[in-house]
Amino acid sequence: MQQTVTLLSMLQKEQKQHLLRLLKTHFGYDSFRPNQLEIISNVLHKKDVMAIMPTGGGKSLCYQLPALALKGTTVVISPLIALMKDQVDVLRANGVSVAYYNSSQPTEEQQQIVENLVKGKLKLFYVAPESLGLIEQHLKQITVDLFAVDEAHCISSWGHDFRPAYTQLGRLKNEYPNTPIIALTATADRATQDDILNQLSIPHAERHLASFNRPNLYLEVRPGQNRMQQIQGFLEDKTAESGIIYCLSRKSTEKIAEQLCKQGFKAKAYHAGIQAEERSSIQEDFINDRTPIIVATIAFGMGIDKSNVRWVIHYNMPKNLEGYYQEIGRAGRDGIDANTLLFYSYSDVLQLRKFIDNSANTEVQTAKLERMQQFSEALSCRRIALLNYFGEHTTKNCNNCDICKRPPAYFDATILAQKVCSAVARLKEQEAMGVVIDVLRGSQNAMIYEKGYQHIKTYGALKEISWQDLQQYIIQLLNQGVLQINFKEHSKLELTPLAKAILFDKQTVQLATLVTVKERATEKSTAAKKQSALFEKLKVLRQKIAAEENVPAYVVFTDASLKDMEAKKPTTVEAFEKVSGVGAAKLKKYAKVFMDEIVTHLKTKKTKKNNSKTPTHQISFGMYKEGITIAEIAKERGLTENTIYGHLQKIHENGETIDFEQFISSEEIQKIEKAKEALTEEDGLKAYFTYFEEKIPYWKIKMGLYLLDN
Repeated sequence: MQQTVTLLSMLQKEQKQHLLRLLKTHFGYDSFRPNQLEIISNVLHKKDVMAIMPTGGGKSLCYQLPALALKGTTVVISPLIALMKDQVDVLRANGVSVAYYNSSQPTEEQQQIVENLVKGKLKLFYVAPESLGLIEQHLKQITVDLFAVDEAHCISSWGHDFRPAYTQLGRLKNEYPNTPIIALTATADRATQDDILNQLSIPHAERHLASFNRPNLYLEVRPGQNRMQQIQGFLEDKTAESGIIYCLSRKSTEKIAEQLCKQGFKAKAYHAGIQAEERSSIQEDFINDRTPIIVATIAFGMGIDKSNVRWVIHYNMPKNLEGYYQEIGRAGRDGIDANTLLFYSYSDVLQLRKFIDNSANTEVQTAKLERMQQFSEALSCRRIALLNYFGEHTTKNCNNCDICKRPPAYFDATILAQKVCSAVARLKEQEAMGVVIDVLRGSQNAMIYEKGYQHIKTYGALKEISWQDLQQYIIQLLNQGVLQINFKEHSKLELTPLAKAILFDKQTVQLATLVTVKERATEKSTAAKKQSALFEKLKVLRQKIAAEENVPAYVVFTDASLKDMEAKKPTTVEAFEKVSGVGAAKLKKYAKVFMDEIVTHLKTKKTKKNNSKTPTHQISFGMYKEGITIAEIAKERGLTENTIYGHLQKIHENGETIDFEQFISSEEIQKIEKAKEALTEEDGLKAYFTYFEEKIPYWKIKMGLYLLDN
């Protein structure tokens, strides 16, 4: 028995070492992320698996690495062409034999891919669910080691991004009973998980739920007033970074993109109403860093494997936390700091509720919208609320969200709450929030006068508070259970028992002090840190190589790999091999050119350090002796040409020979001499500059006077 256990342990250790070698060779990593090894082990033991891991958490590796370890082919069912293309580009760059098949390819290309598939030349084969039936006869001719169903939430109408074509996948288990299936997604609550497994006919699959926590993402929610002004302030220090702005409507995407362009940003709109060819071009420009900002409807991004998205903005509130989490997860996939910003307004809630009322599963979708609303209105750590929603119970503040960074200050709002509740009561609980606010602020619009609301006792009782601020206070009262909304009756505001306690039983109320848009604009994002000179040089080199190879920059190396190069500064092959993300293929292909850049940077840095000990005029003179022009010296040193001429003059004063006639003519010296005779009482250069009607520069005047005196 002991011998059997020891042998099993040795085999497991040997398998792990083999997997680690494959991991380093093809992906450049030295260790697994949480849950990856356990999932891969289940797959290799032919177990069906569900893997729920956050975006950027390493889901793809859970089927890509087994594909390399097994003898046959792994078939990956993926929902979008762009997603397939991105993953195939990355895998090929890592030396993996892989292809994808979809309706966008010419017939000849499809035939070649199928031929390679049948001949067993492909370790991974990507196909859209709609195209699966077209190639199924060919799958019967090969050994399929594994079916990987990516973005598995698309199979469930309980989740989000429902894709009808996914429902055909339930037959795979019946047709390939001995082939394991792995279902992967970033977001699925318990009900959605059960639905996915039942529809895939793998109800007893091993479930692996990785932590949903993405600690590198800064979570922030702001009131949705003056959104464009807030966005402009948010983007001030992010002009060179890639980001996505999500909107509810096509019209909004176009309007916002246009406004950003007018403000000097490079942005494009993306939505389903744009022609497919143009949409593809816009997406390619974003992936290849030619267009840093995309303003899009929610469909954009599911097919994007771009690792260096540094921020995501929700211009409108999403309809559920699954969608929100999926969309913010498109930022910071490389593990480097990224920012997320959600604008929240009551009008968004009403609009989303109208959408839901006309959809299936109205009750479930309404409940999910309410949870999204609660998250947006939260006055405690947002990450706690988010993680608890997905069943990951935690009570520890994250210190990387707006609430943790800026805990709200509270004030005694009892009188304010009494006035609000009184207005609702006097309006007989028959009006929505907007009318209640108009009454409290004493608005003089036609509807108020038509209904005689100007005669109500609380009319104008809170006129000193702005419309937007009063709206935010009422939302807090809703969140505290003082008021409630009757959604079935035109969203009328109603009183709760707590409201009556405030009105009649001296119950006190505390509300959070609001942070103004102006105060928000002065805050800098946590991810806004000045990049080092080396990192910027490596990014430029990466972009040059990517353009030559016609692939996105992150396919060459991710930002995380460049950061590791920046930290380690490898100048030997052995050292470069230890950089995160450097596998055998990339070591062979890119090591020399990136090491050359690092060596050049280190030499330049050393020269500058040595120069810092040399007097500044000596440095300029040294460059001058090398034949560098005055303009070039000034540009290189970040100084004015006037300063450089001053340096040469100082060198001449110290005894060095300099031919000044190349800079100033004898005629100009004569003019300066005449001016000197005329300006007997003036000793400043400005008088000479004015005398010459600003046609002779200061440096020439100074040089001419020096030559006349020496």
